[in-house]
Amino acid sequence: MKVAYAQMEPLLLEPEKNYSRAEKLVKEAAEKGARLVVLPELFDAGYSFESKEEVENVAGQIPDGPTTEFLIELARNLDVFIVAGTAEKDEKGRLYNSAVIVGPTGWGYMGKYRKVHLFYREKLFFQPGDLGFHVFNIGAAKVGVMICFDWFFPESARTLALKGAEIIAHPSNLVMPYAPRAMPIRALENRVYTITANRIGEERGLRFIGKSTIASPKAEVLAMGSEDREEVGVVEIDLSLAREKRINEMNDVFKDRRPEHYFI
Repeated sequence: MKVAYAQMEPLLLEPEKNYSRAEKLVKEAAEKGARLVVLPELFDAGYSFESKEEVENVAGQIPDGPTTEFLIELARNLDVFIVAGTAEKDEKGRLYNSAVIVGPTGWGYMGKYRKVHLFYREKLFFQPGDLGFHVFNIGAAKVGVMICFDWFFPESARTLALKGAEIIAHPSNLVMPYAPRAMPIRALENRVYTITANRIGEERGLRFIGKSTIASPKAEVLAMGSEDREEVGVVEIDLSLAREKRINEMNDVFKDRRPEHYFI
């Protein structure tokens, strides 16, 4: 199957304009044959918030809010699966840095993930994720979801892989330079594909690095975006590589684990 990242520059506090930008990129990916498209973290809202009130003004409920409804319609119209980061407001008014996964006709809204590891000033606005890490079956593949800073904690990707993920979708707003180098290692150590969809641009003095990355179970960088352009990266992947956890006839990356000796 073909998978894609959509690297974009979300506009701060401008959801409707961000929908338009995202639609253009997802459509381009779909026209190139992508079956799964990953959008950045908080693609609908921007990132550099100054107050909780700003977040509240752009956050929506899941699945009944405008962002999820937009994504459901987009996925149906383009016949693709989409993973996208969004600002969520729950029924009690609590705010989460979340991601949703939606699919084409017959699939619709499939579920959500709330970011477990909050980065820097996110802690001023969002609650830590409370849903754990989940894997979603899209028919052709099993997709795990994590968000941006989750990459810094190897347990995130390992948990998803142990739960059966063959692809890890990774919506991001990366500002540090390390993830494009680290994600191929996350892919290697778990024998999965990873799709990091990052944003670009500068927002209230914070610069985002771009370099969206698709990596293989062999730590190969299959696609990497620029540092400063909106673009899509589309790659055909071989899922049999992610389903084979043996690295030779005597070693298996999961069966060889010795958790009784690990410090948790």
